[in-house]
Amino acid sequence: MATIVLVHGIAQEQESADTLEARWLPGLAGGVRNYGAPELADRLWRNGTPGDLSTRMAFYGNRFLVEGAQGAGTELDDEQLDLMEQLAATWLATAVEHAGDQRDRATARRLGTPPPPDAVAQGANARLRPALNALTRLRWFAPFGFGLAQKFVIAALSQVARYFTDDEVREYAQRQVLDQIGPETRLVIAHSLGSVVAYEALHRTDHPVSLLTMGSPLGLRTVVYDRLRPQPSTVPKAVTNWHNLVDEDDLVAAHLDLTAFFPPYPGGTVAPVTEPHFDNGASPHDSTSYLVKSVTGGIVTKALGHFL
Repeated sequence: MATIVLVHGIAQEQESADTLEARWLPGLAGGVRNYGAPELADRLWRNGTPGDLSTRMAFYGNRFLVEGAQGAGTELDDEQLDLMEQLAATWLATAVEHAGDQRDRATARRLGTPPPPDAVAQGANARLRPALNALTRLRWFAPFGFGLAQKFVIAALSQVARYFTDDEVREYAQRQVLDQIGPETRLVIAHSLGSVVAYEALHRTDHPVSLLTMGSPLGLRTVVYDRLRPQPSTVPKAVTNWHNLVDEDDLVAAHLDLTAFFPPYPGGTVAPVTEPHFDNGASPHDSTSYLVKSVTGGIVTKALGHFL
C-alpha cells in the first residue's frame, strides 16, 4: 500500500517498478520543490534516497514481454492491427493541427491522406497499414532515426491494442494499481496509457483518492474513449478531484478539455480540470517533464495537504 501510486505509460516493457520509481521520484520531488514546498519535497526524495512518504509504481510493462505479446507481426490479430491503424490515424490527424515542428505538420498532412480504395499493400509491412507506416516518418517519433521510431511506434500501438482487446492484459494492469491502494493512499499519478489503466481501476475501488493524469489519451474518440469500462464514462466515484496535464505538442494525448467527456459520478460534483498552457519544451510526452513543473508540484502538494 502506498501514499502515492504511480502508473506508467506505453513502451516501458524493458523497465521495472524499481527503475521507474528511481526515475519518477526525483521528478515528483522536484515539482513539489519548484512549487515552493521544500519540506514535503524532502519527504518524497532527497540526495538519492526516497523519503518517508510511501510512493510505489504500479508496474504492468512486464506483461508485454510475455511470449506472443509484443510487436506487430503474426502474433497480433486483425482486430488488434485495425485498432493500431485507427490510433495511428488519430495521431496523424493530431499532428496536422498540433505538431510543433512544421515539417511534421506537412508530413502528416501529406501521408495522412487515405490511399485509393483499390490500393493493395505489398511486402513485409503490408499488415502494418498506411497510417502506422506514415506515423514512423514524423520527426516527433524519430529523433534518433527511422529505425527506432518504427520500433517505438509499433510497440506503443500494439500495447494499446492489446490492453483493449485482451482481457487478461487489462485485468493484470488494473490489478497492479488496485494492489497498491489502501487506507493511506491519497494520490494516483498516471501517465499516457497508464491514465487509462488508472481510470478504469479507480472505478473498482471505494477508497477516496485524488487523480492526476499526464499526457492522457482518455479523450480520444472511438480508439480509446468509446472502449472504456464502464460505460457510460463518468468520473470514478472514488476520485475526490481530478487534474489533467497536457502539453500542446503532446501527440499521444488528446488535445481536449476532458470535462465534456467525463461528467461527475451520479450524485457527485467532481469533474476533470485540464490545466491551460502546459509546456514541456522539447520533450512533450516525457513523464519527468510533466512531473517537474511547479503546476504539477502544486497539485501534488494540495493532494498531500494532510502531511504538511
